[in-house]
Amino acid sequence: MQTSNRRLFLQGSVAAAAAALTVPAVARAAATQAGAPATDKPATDKVAAGCKTKFAVNIEMWGFGKGSLHERVYEVAKLGFPAVEFWPWRGRDLDALVKACKETKVEITQFTAWGFVPGMNDPKNHDAVVKEIEASCETAKRIGAPMMTVVAGNDIPGMSQAQMHAHVIEALKRCAPIAEKAGVTLILEPMNIRVDHKGHCLYGSPDAIAICKAVGSPHVKINWDLYHMHISEGDLCGRMKEGWDQIGYFQLADHPGRHEPGSGEINYPWLFGYLDRIGYKGWIGCEYKPAGNTEAGLGWVKPYLPGAA
Repeated sequence: MQTSNRRLFLQGSVAAAAAALTVPAVARAAATQAGAPATDKPATDKVAAGCKTKFAVNIEMWGFGKGSLHERVYEVAKLGFPAVEFWPWRGRDLDALVKACKETKVEITQFTAWGFVPGMNDPKNHDAVVKEIEASCETAKRIGAPMMTVVAGNDIPGMSQAQMHAHVIEALKRCAPIAEKAGVTLILEPMNIRVDHKGHCLYGSPDAIAICKAVGSPHVKINWDLYHMHISEGDLCGRMKEGWDQIGYFQLADHPGRHEPGSGEINYPWLFGYLDRIGYKGWIGCEYKPAGNTEAGLGWVKPYLPGAA
């Protein structure tokens, strides 16, 4: 999750706002390198068509040189990806987005319902949080999204981290029945404070796990961003095992640089194999910045295509 673009939508406003991993594809990938990072050679059309591990493209960070979300959906479809995710829904042409998804058969996995500012960690904002989650649930039903990301908020002067987290729990307890009634899952995203989000109140997995357990709803889970978790705490597989029952969604990017898998130090083929072995059956959001040409940087997808050795 990137702060700067979201704040363009969220600052000063209360409006904030893959299918099953299969054994053959992921087991092969676990023993395969992630693929070369971006080169000058463009990839073939529909490079992700038939990909057995289904990934959702973040159409905020993969801009494709297009100004609108619905135009980006068509670009995603050309590459063969089955789904997209995006950030705030306010101010977007949702009719055009739904039309593009319907025409291309591209799904929407999740979007941001409540962002960084104003913070969910401040009780004075809770009435606004509830109101916005109600509106966001209606939007989720309208666009067919089963999940919505929510963000805890930045540090509040004079308030301890424990106090801020308690307020997040309180807000999510109020929102959980709304999400349950709508059939939507709220996914709380911990950030990292070393590189991207200094001053954010929620980072790493233990506190996120504790918050979701305290809320106690099957419709409040964690958006487990592997990039943020790697920077915050490492031991990715061990931490995933500890928080397994609270994970609702995964996102990825490599580090350093927040680019595509294979461009940095995270061993994504091994991680995908681990996710398969422990039974993950959900989506993985590709929330990374292509290092160069978007298509040229998709070599990491090739091990998951039918017929990959």
